[in-house]
Amino acid sequence: MASRNQNRPPRSPSVKKEGDIPLDKRRRIGTGRMAPTNTGRTRQAFSVVNKQDVSAASDMGSTEGSESGNVEFTKEEAEALLNEKSKAKKFDLKAKMEQMTEHNKRLRLCVRWFLKVDENHVLEKENIRKELESAEKKCSDTEMEMKNREAEFNATILELRKENASLQERVAKEESEKLDAIENHRRENEARVAVEKLQASLSEQLEKAQQDIAAANQRASSLDDMYKRLQEYNQSLQLYNAKLQKDLETANESLKKVEKEKLTIVENLSALRGHYNSLQDQLTLSRTSQDEAVNQKESLINEVKCLRGELQQVREDRDRQVLQVQALTAEIVKYQESTGKSLTELDCLTTKSKSLEETCSSQREQIRILELQLSAANEKLKRADMSASETQTQFEEQKRTVHELQDRLADAEYQLIEAEKLRKKLHNTILELKGNIRVFCRVRPLLPEDGVGTDASVISFPTSVEGLGRGIDMIQNGQKIPFTFDKVFSHDASQQDVFVEISQLVQSALDGYKVCIFAYGQTGSGKTYTMMGRPEASEQKGLIPRSLEQIFQTSQALSAQGWKYKMQASMLEIYNETIRDLLAVNKTNGLDLARVDNGVPGKQYTIKHDVNGNTHVSDLTIVDVGSISEISSLLRQAAQSRSVGKTQMNEYSSRSHFVFTLRIFGINETTEQQVQGVLNLIDLAGSERLSRSGATGDRLKETQAINKSLSSLSDVIFALARKEDHVPFRNSKLTYLLQPCLGGDSKTLMFVNISPDPSSMGESLCSLRFAARVNACEIGVPRRQTALRPATDSRLSCS
Repeated sequence: MASRNQNRPPRSPSVKKEGDIPLDKRRRIGTGRMAPTNTGRTRQAFSVVNKQDVSAASDMGSTEGSESGNVEFTKEEAEALLNEKSKAKKFDLKAKMEQMTEHNKRLRLCVRWFLKVDENHVLEKENIRKELESAEKKCSDTEMEMKNREAEFNATILELRKENASLQERVAKEESEKLDAIENHRRENEARVAVEKLQASLSEQLEKAQQDIAAANQRASSLDDMYKRLQEYNQSLQLYNAKLQKDLETANESLKKVEKEKLTIVENLSALRGHYNSLQDQLTLSRTSQDEAVNQKESLINEVKCLRGELQQVREDRDRQVLQVQALTAEIVKYQESTGKSLTELDCLTTKSKSLEETCSSQREQIRILELQLSAANEKLKRADMSASETQTQFEEQKRTVHELQDRLADAEYQLIEAEKLRKKLHNTILELKGNIRVFCRVRPLLPEDGVGTDASVISFPTSVEGLGRGIDMIQNGQKIPFTFDKVFSHDASQQDVFVEISQLVQSALDGYKVCIFAYGQTGSGKTYTMMGRPEASEQKGLIPRSLEQIFQTSQALSAQGWKYKMQASMLEIYNETIRDLLAVNKTNGLDLARVDNGVPGKQYTIKHDVNGNTHVSDLTIVDVGSISEISSLLRQAAQSRSVGKTQMNEYSSRSHFVFTLRIFGINETTEQQVQGVLNLIDLAGSERLSRSGATGDRLKETQAINKSLSSLSDVIFALARKEDHVPFRNSKLTYLLQPCLGGDSKTLMFVNISPDPSSMGESLCSLRFAARVNACEIGVPRRQTALRPATDSRLSCS
């Protein structure tokens, strides 16, 4: 019987015991040691190359940590290490072993270096992402602050516009009032001219007219005073208008910086200058009229002198003019009435001038307040301009920082893609060194219904360093029958412990390889519990739900590197050498399926293999899946449709081989690389012999079909182990379906499940011997299915 070294943490070459051979070079040569068998025969024991497990690359001891502490590898060195070939002679096994040990050691150092570099890349990417987020947040805060300040400035500009409009309205109102005052002044001048004409006519006739003339002169002097006051008022208005003009010019200069309203304000200023010029013309006209009045007054004084000279003559002619005086008395009455009206008009003008002076004073106060507000607004505007320039500078600096961070992130992503390619190559090289068909053994716990009669256990586990975790001993008639596999799980191993050992195989399916994992053993040994478990309890989930969860989680994580995946699932069973589609609609329950073969026609599912090693099953239902919940629903549907029955071994026994296939299509939008992987998870029917199961009737037919298919599987394994030219894959539907997994380029793992019940001793020995033969098989090198351009066919055949 061939024995194989178990996967274990490798020791450093420097750690040796005195007189011992290094453990990673240790071999067992059967020249002086013979292993006992149940028939009494002896066969020479030999060893094969030690297989390396994925977990050994990450769980190294402290003795090897010092070796890889400062070791670094370049891409060319890693490629050379992967492509390195054996230089030893063909039959020099010792030299080959030593060279392979040294090569494996360097590979482990390279893997540890790669894991460290990968971790550093992940940390750097996370730091860059955090810095980028903080910079973007700071930029958004700055933009929000700028928007708030811009809103404040717009509100201030709007208020200034309103104040400017009110000032313009006030100026227009004052100009209209000045026009009214000028019109009143003109009317007064006309009235004064009329009064002077009447005085001239009366002074020729009587002395009383002289008194009236004197009164008229007094009125004229009062009018002159009023004219002087009006002139001063006009000068004050001119100064006020000049001041207003200056204020408007400063307001226009400040508003010109904020918005483009220069044209409208210039037009308003031009209009104001036109009004001011018209007022200037009117003032010059009033001055000329005043000069004319002064001239007239002087002429009147001269006339009065002449009249005084002529007064004597007038006295002499008084008697003659008495009659004329009586006639003129009526005219004087009319004149008095007209002068009374002139006095009332003068009173009205006086009151209006007072109100205008009060209005001017109030407007001066308002203008002073507006000037203060305008200066404050200008200061605010200057500060806002300074803060805006500073903010703009900070924004530009942050923008440059963001660009630098984006460039660094792009470089990190490129390095991560290259590191991922190297990881896949190293990972698959390690799995190839471990062998393409790997065998794990799992022993279920003792159950109350096992009915153990004695305290002696039929199963033991070696405690030596070489066999720890890899060996299992069956005790029969007091003799130990040792077996060695890639990994042995005792009865206290959890579902998570089992899944950790096969998680890297599941990752290979996502990398584009064909992977097959199947469970073998007698009924009641825990095959279905290992593969399915209890999905409703998180701690007791089997390999199938845990593998699917890992695939979906990893595919979502790889989306950051540009990968997009599409999944397709199918489920079938092989019952009585007939393929049944477990996802087809209108399925009957599992107990009725045993009767469907008896004369009831159905679909004929055929198995075909193409030149690429892919397997097609005609008319099989294939469902697109996008989440773990969808696959969980399909698994529940398949469990309800699967063929089950009662035997002496188990109350609820699977009477068929269950095959779950997940097709994985992946494409990288960045590199345009495409991968096509397949994951086959198989739960075989019980391998117990007919005498052990005690089946009759339909159960007998089912057991015979199961034993025939498993016997064909054993024949295929024997043919592969002997490297025969013809391998009988077509002897059963099961072996023909598994042909690419057993004899092709697939990565295959077999779980052999063992019951610790002493009554199952014979069946356990048969299962272990069969697993040992499987462990000795060598098949082709796994091949990854990739492409640089998108595939034209959206489906990938199952393997």
